[in-house]
Order: sequence, then structure tokens, then C-alpha cells
Amino acid sequence: MRLARLCAAALLGLTPLLATSALARDDGRYANSPLKPWFESLHSEYGQCCSDADGYVVADVDWESDKGHYRVHLDDEWVVVPDGAVITGPNRIGRTMVWKHYIDGHPRVRCFMPGSMT
Repeated sequence: MRLARLCAAALLGLTPLLATSALARDDGRYANSPLKPWFESLHSEYGQCCSDADGYVVADVDWESDKGHYRVHLDDEWVVVPDGAVITGPNRIGRTMVWKHYIDGHPRVRCFMPGSMT
């Protein structure tokens, strides 16, 4: 019984880490990825999205679509995705991703690539 409680406590402690958007940093592990050139080619009306290492994976519960317009939950705020930030080409990874920057301390979307919502 004690072991079960310890395991439950450990899982409960890890839940916030697993539920947040994933942030990847380019530490060299993506250098040989076949998708690296594709990620680096992505751009919106606001410029180059950079690469997968600069993007955040967004969970399905953290974005919405309504008649072709999007909102994404970033840093405890719902942010409207400008139409010009939406990447309209095929999503080769299937996951929703966002590339963000900040204005006056609030997140803004540079690029948004909707996923499959599965």
C-alpha cells in the first residue's frame, strides 16, 4: 500500500511537467533529421518560423479552430492567431506547433501550424 501511495505521489508530481507544451532546444540532436530542412523552410507573413528547435508543440486542448480562425493557449493566455501566421502547407509531423515571440510581456504568434486534433 505504501509503495502504491509513493508511485501515485510521483505521478501526480510529474503531471504538470507532462501537461505543459513541450519546448525543444537545438542541442545538435536534430542535425541529421530528415525533417530539418523542411522545418527551416517554414515561414508565414511574419517571417521565417525558424526550425523545430524554436517551436513549441501544442496539446490539442490548448488550441481551437472556429471557421478557419485559430486561438492558442500560451503562457496562461488565450492568444488569437493572426491569419498571416497560419502555415497553410501540409503538416508533415501531424502535431500542432507554434512559434512565438513577446510584445510588452505578452505572447504573440509568429507562425502557427495546426495539427490533426486526434
